[in-house]
Amino acid sequence: MKILFIDTVHLLLKEELEKQNHICEEAYDKTREEILAIIENYEGIVLRSRIKMDEDFLSKCHNLKFIARAGSGLENIDVIEAEKRNIKCFNASEGNRQAVAEHALGMLLSLFNNLNKSDREVRNGIWEREGNRGVELAGKTVGIIGFGNNGSAFAEGLSGFGIRILTYDKYLEKYKFQATMQEIFQYADIVSLHIPLTAETTYLVDEGYIKNFEKPIYIINTARGKCVNTKDLVAAMKNGKVLGACLDVLEYEKTSFEDLEREELPPELQYIFDTEKTILSPHIAGWTQQSNRKIAEVLFQKISLLA
Repeated sequence: MKILFIDTVHLLLKEELEKQNHICEEAYDKTREEILAIIENYEGIVLRSRIKMDEDFLSKCHNLKFIARAGSGLENIDVIEAEKRNIKCFNASEGNRQAVAEHALGMLLSLFNNLNKSDREVRNGIWEREGNRGVELAGKTVGIIGFGNNGSAFAEGLSGFGIRILTYDKYLEKYKFQATMQEIFQYADIVSLHIPLTAETTYLVDEGYIKNFEKPIYIINTARGKCVNTKDLVAAMKNGKVLGACLDVLEYEKTSFEDLEREELPPELQYIFDTEKTILSPHIAGWTQQSNRKIAEVLFQKISLLA
């Protein structure tokens, strides 16, 4: 097959595909329009998030057999339209599950133990112990929303901390630590999102959702920024319903996830930046040296089965 690489991925994928006599070509710098002009020449596409594979794009893909995304989500691909055209859509959530789990746990531990705050203070000559007294995970109840690769890996990472785990996944029948959303609303101290971005999950965490929890909670989001309504999150942080948030993703990210939309950033985002109640990172939860290679390995295996 002729395969077009629209975004960079680990070199292993291209090397292994070429060993199988596939022809791999690069279009890292080409615009959407330039890619559309040549896409009918290819049977496969490898990408991350730079280009949106919508109905208009797919209508030009007359010979395409697969789209392989080097990441977990498929929100930049019209999967239903692709299926109508017999185009297989592959992701690689198996490849970054451990990275996401470790990152979420690291953010939570940093927040609970004031590590970012105390690190800054010590570097500036401030030796404040009482003001940085931490909170222990042991004895807490963690609600995990979405129990696929990332959610299940996070549960595994938490298993040694003496906590209660409750999990909810609308699309699985039987899974470990299974609970109802009502039970999570009743018992959870911490809520962690491990869900794709869909019409159903856009702004899932809003004012009404947060109010359902019986106790004040901490929120972890390593999924997609638009799964959380930032304005409602900030309001809940100000009134004490949300005690803190670990956010690897933000509502205001560009669709490519490479930066924030910088024009007219709203005041609620400035609050997120300024408060000590948040731990932030730039959409890197699945972004490790190891996951980079593992994602390529997973995609190679899936493409090879198709070939």
